[in-house]
Amino acid sequence: MRGPAFAAVLTAAGSGTRLGADVPKALVPLDGAPLVVHAASRLVDAGATVVVITAPAGHVDHVRAALDGTRGLGAPRVVVVPGGPTRQASVAAGLAGLPSAAGPIVLVHDAARALAPTALLVRVAQTVREGHDAVVPVLPVTDTVVRFVPSADGGPARSGGTVDRRGLRAVQTPQGFRRHVLERAHAAGAGVAADEATAASDDASLVAALGVDVALVDGDARALKITTAHDLAVATLLLTEGA
Repeated sequence: MRGPAFAAVLTAAGSGTRLGADVPKALVPLDGAPLVVHAASRLVDAGATVVVITAPAGHVDHVRAALDGTRGLGAPRVVVVPGGPTRQASVAAGLAGLPSAAGPIVLVHDAARALAPTALLVRVAQTVREGHDAVVPVLPVTDTVVRFVPSADGGPARSGGTVDRRGLRAVQTPQGFRRHVLERAHAAGAGVAADEATAASDDASLVAALGVDVALVDGDARALKITTAHDLAVATLLLTEGA
């Protein structure tokens, strides 16, 4: 399934620590192929004309080697650049690596969401094409949510009351943007990009800080973020079910 042409920044600079792996998360295998290969392949299948992948600085060559072994994922369509100390800094590095002729639509995606289906990628790109500056896929929050109030005396925290989940949504990637809007947002937030405590956790937050409206579209449960060994097991099961 292919949609409108777009460029993509694929963040793959995270560690594999919580997965118990001795390689970066993007290189952890899922059904015989690294997570980054699954994610990049789906971006290309959905219509990406160029994908810039941000890898851990010491593993750029390893990520390139993993991609070069897969048809359609070599240069110049897919390129690898060193990522930064935070996700925000990594996306900024990926944006800087996009060629000027890459087009007006950019999707920012996480290699950890390796099974995001092409239909989701196309839905996000198409919504940007229809005139929205920023588009984020979301899922309803199904758990009961309470406000967390820490204890002042070291005892158990207490509940500050239940939050009405009907107005809450969980954010996924890919997030889609008009390229000039995303570049402006990163330029405005560049001063905190390297500070882990203050860097933005996603790109929609940076764009919203400019006063730009962020459109929401339906997400997909298959676009789960693979962070732990349990997540990897769930992803393996999803693949056996045809995800």
